[in-house]
Amino acid sequence: MSRLYIMRHGEAAPGRPDSERSLTEHGEQEARAMAAWLSDMLPGDVRTTLRIVASPYRRAQQTAQWMATPLERPVETLPIITPDDPLEPLLDWLQQEVAHTPCLLVSHMPLVGALVGRLVEGDVRASQPMPTATVAALEADVWAAGCATLRQWQSPCELLG
Repeated sequence: MSRLYIMRHGEAAPGRPDSERSLTEHGEQEARAMAAWLSDMLPGDVRTTLRIVASPYRRAQQTAQWMATPLERPVETLPIITPDDPLEPLLDWLQQEVAHTPCLLVSHMPLVGALVGRLVEGDVRASQPMPTATVAALEADVWAAGCATLRQWQSPCELLG
């Protein structure tokens, strides 16, 4: 059984181009709160092997870096997880790269909502709403449509009060 943590980036400021938008102060607070939560809840074996993979967009990279710091893990960039990328290349990547290594994937809506929906429900029309900095923790033997189980759902608003 492998683990995948799917995270939407923290709150970002408006701006153009979209790829250069930065986290707001609130977005940084969300990311710090989620980093502390994830660091506390991860089992030791997962913590030491976790891959952190982020979209190349600035706000996702910033969020991933906040997540990586307490875990003392590097951040990898995956160009196929920007907001409007199709899911099929990502599903292929998950089957190859996440079969034996736990992974935190930091990306954007609508991609993260569609990915959780597809992996858990199996329907191409399924999508989960994911507020900023929310993490969906999934487990699966195979990363394919309808094969994952949602184990936990954590939003920073529950941590920040």
